[in-house]
Amino acid sequence: MPPHHHDDDAVFAASRRPEAARRALHEVLHEVQRTVVGQDDLLERLLVAVLTGGHVLLEGVPGLAKTLTVRTLAQTVGGSFGRIQFTPDLVPSDVVGTRVLRPGATGFDVELGPVFCHFLLADEVNRAPAKVQSALLEVMQERQATIAGVSHHVPEPFLVLATQNPVESEGTYPLPEAQTDRFLMKLVVDYPDAADEVDVVGRSLVQQAPTREQLTLEELEAVSALAREVHVDRRVIGYAVSLAEATRFPARHGLQDLERLVALGASPRGPLGLVHAARSLALLRGRGHVRAEDVADLAADVLRHRITPTYEALAEGVRADDVLARVLDAVPRPAASDLRIAA
Repeated sequence: MPPHHHDDDAVFAASRRPEAARRALHEVLHEVQRTVVGQDDLLERLLVAVLTGGHVLLEGVPGLAKTLTVRTLAQTVGGSFGRIQFTPDLVPSDVVGTRVLRPGATGFDVELGPVFCHFLLADEVNRAPAKVQSALLEVMQERQATIAGVSHHVPEPFLVLATQNPVESEGTYPLPEAQTDRFLMKLVVDYPDAADEVDVVGRSLVQQAPTREQLTLEELEAVSALAREVHVDRRVIGYAVSLAEATRFPARHGLQDLERLVALGASPRGPLGLVHAARSLALLRGRGHVRAEDVADLAADVLRHRITPTYEALAEGVRADDVLARVLDAVPRPAASDLRIAA
């Protein structure tokens, strides 16, 4: 079946109207859901990350269709897909590329590494040494890699989905806090429920139809540009900042008992990422303005990896998600009726 494209009128409509953009994005979601079962929350968050221009750290046991999800999403928006299996013997040139001397050539050619794609799955990123991790994080941050003194830009959009296995610790190099802070979101993926798993096994018995392209990269950029125009009231920004502040100074928000459980709260990148991601989520929900509920819905995903529990918290089994649940209960949300909504 030929790839599906919206006509020019639809692209311009999507660049003007949130409802048209919502329909276009939901077509992408539905197309991916034809192939990927039971990962609806993950898919929605990945699409939010793409629109926001951020990267995702994914924690989950093997076999949860991470590769399939990212590859299918790439196909649905006409993007290229790359995958790197991180291992302890990897070196930075395996990731970003290197110079090679071809037989008979007079000089060196640059061979770009697997990071030069639109959607990159960095599998088990915590298995690679720090030098490789920092090379990947530099590309994520700068959107370019320097090979022999020459900068090469990665294509746009550029999304890294880095996975880490929470079960095995042998032979791993945990990402330092300063590096995990570069990820827009950290998603925790659990096993599918029984009904979804039956569906997965059932689908594996029949030939699946090929994934159809629902948006071009140009159309995706038009929708991303619209996300950057979504209105955010200052009270919603204040709410996002208050959530981050409550992780740093719990006592100021009536959470004195959390003081001994949190060593480090969310950095300023937390509320920054939270507000930008909330814009994309609002657009995905068909609105041209952000509500406090958009911020609250994303708070755990954007802030969990920016909170460092104390040894006391770890000993008591208190996780960052438990801290955030208390914070979300304690920090008052601005009422929708109080917000100024742009026309």
